[in-house]
Amino acid sequence: MFKKILVVEDYDSINIGIVQALSDNIPQVEVYSTKYCDDAWLKIQGAKNNNSPFDLIISDLSFQEDYRETKLKGGADLIKLIREQDDNLKIIVYSIENRFIEVSELIDDLKVNAYISKGRNSIKELLAAITYIQQEEKPYLSPDIKDVKDNPVTLVLQEEDLTILRLLAEGYSQSEMSHKFKEDNLSIASTSSIEKRISRLRVSFNAKNTTHLIGIVKDMGII
Repeated sequence: MFKKILVVEDYDSINIGIVQALSDNIPQVEVYSTKYCDDAWLKIQGAKNNNSPFDLIISDLSFQEDYRETKLKGGADLIKLIREQDDNLKIIVYSIENRFIEVSELIDDLKVNAYISKGRNSIKELLAAITYIQQEEKPYLSPDIKDVKDNPVTLVLQEEDLTILRLLAEGYSQSEMSHKFKEDNLSIASTSSIEKRISRLRVSFNAKNTTHLIGIVKDMGII
């Protein structure tokens, strides 16, 4: 069972709720919390230097900006920093964010151990995830996060497809994409290649036009 846990969450009500649930349900656990990712990193490093490291980090992804200037702008930045030094520290993402790009990066690249979607039953699910990741290597995913991750359409999307969708959502024209891709030395730099990709994406998502396509992929949490 985990003995020392750090909760990184900027909203008081959620922070307090998580800390209370952990204290009530995990025997002899030490639970610490912070509202800032910069402070979380300092706590992690301090605990490690004192030979009393954390064995579980629970972090949100989005943090509201306030008067304080911070280096780490969100949970993803914190997790990247942790993974640069420690591949074994258990990490649970506890967030309302459910976009495919972020989910895939955190699960596939940064190897988070669980991804819990905030909701009505999320505390119960968080406790279940904590039990699960002590015994299993495969990450624990909330049902809606698993749906995003395992959607048969998103599974066949390539990195270039995601880039095109993101640029379309930002208002780029095909010629502007072509110019950008040429600068980045991508293989699909020609306008004809980009047009074919967009047409294929429209067919895959059953979209009537490009605007409809962007609406669909946003609703699905892909971008």
